[in-house]
Amino acid sequence: MLASPIRIPTVSNDIDWDFCFHLSQQTKIPGHQQTDDLYPTSGSEESEEDPKAKKKTIDCMYLPREKLVQSQKKTAQLIKEKMNTQANKELIRCAILSRITFGEEHWKCAQALASLAYGYLTLRGLPAQAKKHAESAKSTLLTWKQKMTSDEEKREILDALVMLCYTLGVAWLLQNQYPSLPSRIEAYFNLQRAERKKKLKEFCKRGVCGLQVSEKDLTVALGRASLAIHRLNLALAYFKKAVGNIIITKGDRASDLVTLYEEMAQIEQLRRNHDQAIQYLQQAHSICVSLFTEVSPQTAEASVLLAKAYAMSGEARHMGR
Repeated sequence: MLASPIRIPTVSNDIDWDFCFHLSQQTKIPGHQQTDDLYPTSGSEESEEDPKAKKKTIDCMYLPREKLVQSQKKTAQLIKEKMNTQANKELIRCAILSRITFGEEHWKCAQALASLAYGYLTLRGLPAQAKKHAESAKSTLLTWKQKMTSDEEKREILDALVMLCYTLGVAWLLQNQYPSLPSRIEAYFNLQRAERKKKLKEFCKRGVCGLQVSEKDLTVALGRASLAIHRLNLALAYFKKAVGNIIITKGDRASDLVTLYEEMAQIEQLRRNHDQAIQYLQQAHSICVSLFTEVSPQTAEASVLLAKAYAMSGEARHMGR
């Protein structure tokens, strides 16, 4: 049984990002202007006589940082309310404000780009844009070696690297309808990097803007990448681990299990282990019946896959079911 290809819409131009990027160029305050305004020379009596002008200049410098914090909180709230398009636009604001506040070579700016890339992938389903912004953040995050970086900042950088590697891995798989073997291998290695980095530290309960790669998502992605390069035993091991995690957190009737059981059945069919494949599809069908009723599209699809599995087994004891 071959899984239906996943069709993800992509666009060639990232209009929202391009507009905000040009806006940031107009908004940034030149370094010499900041110095002159904040530290006037002895001859600039006008600045002392105009406190409103001085306050306005100071506000212009601190406003982006304050706006960034507000935008991050707003993003987290929008994600919680499942307003994905609005949340993604707010992530663009976060990236622009980070660029203005810290500079484009700072890890904080790269962190914001990694979050934006993850947002394009998970909130909008646009792997082309996700890959574009992840690549932009990659070099900065990997080469940041400031001596003053604290332990907390190092954890944040590591967290951003996990998000970045996960995004690149999944984007490589989804960007083309039928990924080439080099693309599938690249996806697998990126996801492996994400797994290794995730093991290096204990993560905070919630990342920047409420975004964080979950253990379940990373495990499932590794399973699919392993399947894509035909490492069947490894793929099955990842899927079983994901199933176990879902059962512990959501119970054995969770809708997330349906797709995983179907993918595990696909692996068993490739291994010509038809009995085990049928067992997985029976579990998927049972969950669909309990969650969506017997006449739902989800149950109908599960029934078709189960019928095909019976036919593929070619054994008389399955005929007539």
